[in-house]
Amino acid sequence: MKFVFLLLLSLSCLVALAHCYGGNGYDPLGKFIDAQELKRQSTNRVSETMVTEYSPVYMGPQDGLKATEKISALPGQPNGMKFDQYSGYVTVDPKAGRALFYYFTESQNPSTTPLVLWLNGGPGCSSIGSGTLTELGPFRVNNDGKTLSENKYAWNNAANIIFLESPAGVGFSYSNTTSDYDKSGDARTAVDSYTFLVNWLERFPEYKTRDFFITGESYAGHYIGNAYVDFETQAEGKQAAIAQGNIYSYDIYTPLCNSTTSKTALVGFDLCSDDFVFSYLNIPEVQNSLHANLTGIPGPWETCSGDTDGAVPVTTTRYAINKLQTSVKTKWYSWYTQEEVGGYAVGYENLTFVTRGSGHFVPSYQPSRALTFFTSFLEGKLPPSNT
Repeated sequence: MKFVFLLLLSLSCLVALAHCYGGNGYDPLGKFIDAQELKRQSTNRVSETMVTEYSPVYMGPQDGLKATEKISALPGQPNGMKFDQYSGYVTVDPKAGRALFYYFTESQNPSTTPLVLWLNGGPGCSSIGSGTLTELGPFRVNNDGKTLSENKYAWNNAANIIFLESPAGVGFSYSNTTSDYDKSGDARTAVDSYTFLVNWLERFPEYKTRDFFITGESYAGHYIGNAYVDFETQAEGKQAAIAQGNIYSYDIYTPLCNSTTSKTALVGFDLCSDDFVFSYLNIPEVQNSLHANLTGIPGPWETCSGDTDGAVPVTTTRYAINKLQTSVKTKWYSWYTQEEVGGYAVGYENLTFVTRGSGHFVPSYQPSRALTFFTSFLEGKLPPSNT
């Protein structure tokens, strides 16, 4: 199995008991960065221990679980879908009662396409309410909050995608040990995600020999390889990009969702999509079809919720790359999609820097461009340099 890593600098999320990005001032990434900077200034804090070797992890029985987790159809999904989808739980710690939730969509050619793991950021954001239903999944929630429409730029056009909710406490993932929620961190997330994968591959053994790619956005870079290098480049980059102002930092040209918001302001993406996802995922029939919330987690599910990204702006990424001191293999050039310039790219040693006229949520704001450079990445190529 070949392993490859990809980081997208975009963010959206769904977790319990949180609020919309920008709409109500909820900004988990910004708050996390501010808190970590205060700790760095006030203490000589020892960093969280990095796990460099893994001892044997829990392996549970998987026989027959795949068949029980197949989704016949999600409520309100359009007819004529030609791919299989699955969802359910994988236990990662039976003693604590800790289990991670996943949604898996195969491509129309599952036996010939690679396997991709998608992780959302936050930290603490759901890959189902965000990655699946507002970004790169096969469906988008309509404005009635009850039905779905097809996302023709879904990434399962090119790969089989696992959307993982991690760590426990995020989205539908849970633990029966309350203290687990106070112990979440990058090291625990890494171990639990690894345990999830080895068990999931026993449940879906046909994917063991497939090329495997790990993808994600924003804070997920801490798990998969990160363009956010340190506080210095983050602070310097944000200052250079935006001095001040009452703006939506995840896309500086985008208005917030309100009663006067245009529903078609961004390439067909509805700015109030988080509200529709909130309604949809609170429907009991939807949770039943997803094989989710089996333990009856109390309370409603709420939404926490580029070059126009003010949260991780293009200047920050440039400063971070400069700090890596990596060599240029392919000089800056314009790349194309749908017979027009999709953005600009530079090929470095073991790194490609791609811009795309988008804010933080790339597959939401620029779905066609996102699918183009994702497909190029899977093929081991730079984005196309001509039409």
